[in-house]
Amino acid sequence: MAEGVKTIAAGTPENKYDILIGEHLLDDLGGMLANLRPEGRAALVTDENVWAAHGARCSSSLSRVGLDFEPIPLPPGEGSKSLRELAGLYDAFANIPLSRGGVVIAFGGGVVGDIGGFAAATWMRGVPLVQVPTTLLAQVDSSVGGKTAINIPQGKNLAGAFYQPKLVVIDTKTLETLPEREIKSGMAEVIKYGAISSAGLFESLSGRVEEGSLSGVIRECCRIKSGIVERDERDFGERILLNFGHTFGHAVEKRFGFERYRHGEAVAYGMAMAARVGERMGVTEIGTSDALKRLLSIHGLDTVLPCDPSELLPMLAADKKSAEGGVRMVFLRRIGEAFTRRVEFSELGKLMKDAVTA
Repeated sequence: MAEGVKTIAAGTPENKYDILIGEHLLDDLGGMLANLRPEGRAALVTDENVWAAHGARCSSSLSRVGLDFEPIPLPPGEGSKSLRELAGLYDAFANIPLSRGGVVIAFGGGVVGDIGGFAAATWMRGVPLVQVPTTLLAQVDSSVGGKTAINIPQGKNLAGAFYQPKLVVIDTKTLETLPEREIKSGMAEVIKYGAISSAGLFESLSGRVEEGSLSGVIRECCRIKSGIVERDERDFGERILLNFGHTFGHAVEKRFGFERYRHGEAVAYGMAMAARVGERMGVTEIGTSDALKRLLSIHGLDTVLPCDPSELLPMLAADKKSAEGGVRMVFLRRIGEAFTRRVEFSELGKLMKDAVTA
């Protein structure tokens, strides 16, 4: 295994796994998978861009240990988290054929991890899953914790499953091929972790995050998330705090057809709105919103809502956390401390309007 690899123990009491973080780990991926002793073929779910950039290294590593695998590249983008692409994965799994002793490798960003994980969770009622995230957002957030899902026309991630991987392999060198916009999108999730759980992490991000220190940032985010998930796998309590900014963010994504904004960009809008609404409600310390907006701006993320708040209310009503005229939302007491509160839709519309006009 490559030198300097950091390991974080993650999972739940019933499903433990390791998160491996380091450089050039794709070159060792075959050996890592061989240690899991798969008894059948592997389905390698990826996207066309990731496969073009990193497929040769991945293929070489898997072939070196004699692992029989079938690459299944998807079109890049949020549009691939769909019933249509999921059905295509099932067809590909059947043609491999993928047995319960095989393994699904989700090799790509958050979209690949979500749909690949959901396909693994539901194929033959569950086959082993390995997450190999290649974007900053996936490395710090979506590959860890076992949430898998696809989108349907009514909303984002409405069809999904909790399904823990057997292993997460984070090769930080894959970030070098990412467009700057993808790095910015990932930084929104990094900032989220500081905002909800670590004032120290939040403060450390006030300057430029150099490439050499990014590995440490990834480790800290994975450490925070894995601890929360271990205590609350299925969103009954503490894990809901990880949704800070996501209620509004998902509404922004849906409002613009899941095409205009990256997930992290939408979450940045959502965090800024949640902080402003919290201050208007008197539950968030004054100045928190300004601090959050400053940090998001440092990392090139916009915080001015791109539409009238009233346009988001129908999307908020379809959110997974909404019920009976209201929605359970995450707010900050201050930087580093978050909590949840239910807000009625009748109140939320006015609060959002006040927040953007104040």
